Amino acid sequence: MVKDAALFALVTLGLAIPVVAYRTDLGQGTGLELTGRWGLVAGLCAAVFVLRLAQRLVLGEVSRRRDIRTLAEADSKAPARLARPGRIIGPLTLGIALTLPLLAAFGSGSLSEGRYWIDLGILILTYVMLGWGLNIVVGLAGLLDLGYVAFYAVGAYSYALLSTVFGLSFWICLPLAGLFAAAFGVLLGFPVLRLRGDYLAIVTLAFGEIIRLVLINWVDFSGGSAGLSSIPRASFFGIPFTAGEGGFASTFGLTFNPMHRVVFLYYLILVLALITNLVTLRMRRLPLGRAWEALREDEIACRSLGIDTTMTKLTAFALGAMFAGFAGSFFAVRQGFVSPESFNFLESAIILAIVVLGGMGSQLGVAVAAIAMVGAPELLRNLGFLKAVFGEGFDPNEYRLLLFGLAMVAMMVWRPRGLISERTPSVRLGARAR
Repeated sequence: MVKDAALFALVTLGLAIPVVAYRTDLGQGTGLELTGRWGLVAGLCAAVFVLRLAQRLVLGEVSRRRDIRTLAEADSKAPARLARPGRIIGPLTLGIALTLPLLAAFGSGSLSEGRYWIDLGILILTYVMLGWGLNIVVGLAGLLDLGYVAFYAVGAYSYALLSTVFGLSFWICLPLAGLFAAAFGVLLGFPVLRLRGDYLAIVTLAFGEIIRLVLINWVDFSGGSAGLSSIPRASFFGIPFTAGEGGFASTFGLTFNPMHRVVFLYYLILVLALITNLVTLRMRRLPLGRAWEALREDEIACRSLGIDTTMTKLTAFALGAMFAGFAGSFFAVRQGFVSPESFNFLESAIILAIVVLGGMGSQLGVAVAAIAMVGAPELLRNLGFLKAVFGEGFDPNEYRLLLFGLAMVAMMVWRPRGLISERTPSVRLGARAR
């Protein structure tokens, strides 16, 4: 393996040298000049392979010096080792999420100026919730679902139609949208009961495309490609966020500010995401959650133990779809407009990538991966320091997705099982009684 990594590194460096030149007249100091647009690509690929070679060398040296431990010692230290990342990263992430509006206000001088960061937080939390919902199907039950965005669309359109046609409030439409999405999850589960692996992925992908095409072509029902607009906004338990009498500001004696609604939506999606997490953690400790994990490991052995695999699969699809429906209803009330273009296959791919990159079955890993996948491209918009390296003609916006993609490739090379590949076991065997 070390020889292969060294060979790839040398070949890529050889390809990078003709397109990357070193200069000493770029203002103050030295810098790099690209003789072609693909020079940056070659240089970054070379860096990835060189770092891969270094990793192979370091891991090989560490493995040669590692002492052999007994199975009992490794098992006794496993719970503490598995829980260590969650004890630090989990509370820290939750604390930042709870205080993000305050941090945005202090960092920008006013809450209105910090709206960009609050909107970004809402987007990240939406994908965190979707990732946790898909983690039930893919990470716990082991069912590869490529059409998860279909349940997201069902929730969004359910809320839009119920609120605009029947005039129902947000707090009534929210649970109804989740129930409709869960019903579609069961509807999808029945045809795929005998399918596994790639065949299951193809069927779920087709289901997602069917939902999208139905929304486009059934104009009388969904509005077609134009979508549905003028969706009523959410209220604070019946109190609208308006400037007049009876509004949120006048009711609580506050000065009217449009940011009140944005902050409310932020904490609303935060609560929905935390509910998704708590329900998932609770279900993992119940017999149903253990049946999901048994199904993921070996379906034949699961049947041999007498577990009803039909009910196990249907509950996984239904519960995961329900949380997607909740997220879809929130998306509709936040945007005030829904259209089929918002629910294409790319959304399913992003959500699945969040689950895989974070570590299938790991709640904390999914949250960290969602923050990285949604927040990192935004942070890479303005990389001014790269202009000093690559010249004034370098535009970071043209290469930010390229840099992000290479970072994902490098992460999967180093951590093929995800950021947090080891999670706390649902069932732990105690010490044998003497």
